Amino acid sequence: MQVLFEEDGAFRTAAIVADNDSSLQVEAASGKRSKIKAASVLLRFSEPAPAALLDDAERLAAGIEPDFLWECLGDEEFSFAEVAGEYFGHAATAVEATALLLALHAAPVYFHRKGRGRFRRAPADILQAALAGLERKRQQALSIARMVEELKSFTLPTEFRPMISQLLYKPERSRSEARALDEACRATGLSAVHLLARCGAIRSPHDYHLQRFLLDSFPQGVGFPPGEAPVVNAALPRAEVRAFSIDDAATTEIDDAFSLQAMPGLGWRVGIHIAAPSLGIAPGSPLDAVARSRLSTVYMPGSKITMLPDAVVDLFTLSSGRDCPALSLYLTVSPEFEITAHESRLELVPVLANLRHHDIEPLFNEQTIAAGLSEFPFRDELLTLWQLANACEGRRGKPSAMQGQHDYNFRVEGDIADAEACRIEIAVRQRGSPLDKLVAELMIVANSTWGGLLAQRGIAAIYRVQTGGKVRMSTSPQAHEGLGVKQYAWSTSPLRRYVDLLNQWQLVACLRGETPPFAARSESLFAALRDFELTYAAYADFQRSMERYWCLRWLRQQGIETIEASVGRENLARLDGLPLVVRVPSAPELKSGQRIRLRLESIDFLTLELACRYLETVRAPAALLDAAEADALEVVD
Repeated sequence: MQVLFEEDGAFRTAAIVADNDSSLQVEAASGKRSKIKAASVLLRFSEPAPAALLDDAERLAAGIEPDFLWECLGDEEFSFAEVAGEYFGHAATAVEATALLLALHAAPVYFHRKGRGRFRRAPADILQAALAGLERKRQQALSIARMVEELKSFTLPTEFRPMISQLLYKPERSRSEARALDEACRATGLSAVHLLARCGAIRSPHDYHLQRFLLDSFPQGVGFPPGEAPVVNAALPRAEVRAFSIDDAATTEIDDAFSLQAMPGLGWRVGIHIAAPSLGIAPGSPLDAVARSRLSTVYMPGSKITMLPDAVVDLFTLSSGRDCPALSLYLTVSPEFEITAHESRLELVPVLANLRHHDIEPLFNEQTIAAGLSEFPFRDELLTLWQLANACEGRRGKPSAMQGQHDYNFRVEGDIADAEACRIEIAVRQRGSPLDKLVAELMIVANSTWGGLLAQRGIAAIYRVQTGGKVRMSTSPQAHEGLGVKQYAWSTSPLRRYVDLLNQWQLVACLRGETPPFAARSESLFAALRDFELTYAAYADFQRSMERYWCLRWLRQQGIETIEASVGRENLARLDGLPLVVRVPSAPELKSGQRIRLRLESIDFLTLELACRYLETVRAPAALLDAAEADALEVVD
């Protein structure tokens, strides 16, 4: 005698070796013996052989239609063995009974299990809903298969067009489009971004990187909400100075300007004038909400996303030919360039000129200073302020700009909306020039002086702190070791950074003797600090990514095949003339700063990867420079 039984969710057959009341000892066709419970037995039979029963039953079950079987049965619960005879019209054989069991078991939509070998047909409404669900799944499977074939032939499915951004940046894995894309990627061996690019879904690599950033940082778009332009209601005195600014050619948010007045026998009165949008933007106002949501201007080669609307920037920027509202720090400087006193004022500052680096630097540099400066506007003021900057740097014992490091100016010619048609120029500019030092040192003086004033008055502020080499933001006036100052509160770029605007509100309240907008332990102060740090870091990462993109474009544009580089740590190398670091696995172990020549093998504008192959080591320069050290430097404005 043989038995059909259920074990671990599967149907099995075996010959009976020993039959007890509650259990049986059986032997499978393989010869393996086991003990099963009597309650697990579904059917006892004498023929066919155990090994043949399930094979014969499966062939017979294939012809049993579940919808017809459902129509034949009533609503009562039943056993497969009971209805097998009714279905076949005679006493069912073991094969027929087993075939019916398999057919019922294979149609859970039609028949609900109620126990071992027992079933009940599904109610009509539930069956119809289940069948509709099955049809939807079938259609979805057909749709996925069609989309996969289209993607494999590098044709973009129609369903993909309205959801390209989602598929590229934030795919929902449960959607059929995302599943089709994953399957097509496996079939083609391409990543999702490369496959979609082959299908024409990506306008350009530049647009791909830009849209990813905008989706993360500006999900509502980069446009500003409508609003009225701010008005400076305070009656401000007009300063009797000749102020001028120093910026690069692309700067429109001119935050700082300088002035110099001789005091015979006493030295000079140096003015550091900072744009004062705080006089027109009130904390908690709609414009504050705009600045608070953005927290900083975003920079990228060829374009930028400003923190404040253009109309507001135009109103407060220190543009030449205007009297501009400003927060001024006046330094009394001795003939030996000692700062003997300081005073802060709110006033209107007449700005006479906006000096630009490309115009002034050829006239005012280390060589022209040593040789004797020729005549040009603001020559004497620049020379005196540069001498003051040298004295300030010496007193701090820290350089304001690291010698040997470089700045890279990107100039994009053409419409940035069609980046692939643009030409890129990258100019190298060594840090630590007289103009760099002049501006950097006076900004350090202003930020440290105003930070000290706020700390002395017990007024809350956000400080830039560096201890143990780590730079962070803090509400405590701690030292900035990298700059060699007791405290450093960013206050000199209120048109471009929200922290500076917040600190300026606190400074204005301090000067006016009013209650500052932010209390020492206010949650809004800590929230602004936390959000600024995260956002500022994200903006900086994006800027570096876009600079890397344009560096790769420049290499392709120039047709460069080989290039020299300086070796850094862990097979990293900095390419000459570019702010571009690449990993070179093929390079031998060399000293940091050693010079090598590389062959450029491939460029991927979508992943921003540059594959280089080591060619040879070239003679090292006299002074070896660690190619990676710039990453740890603190940059001041």
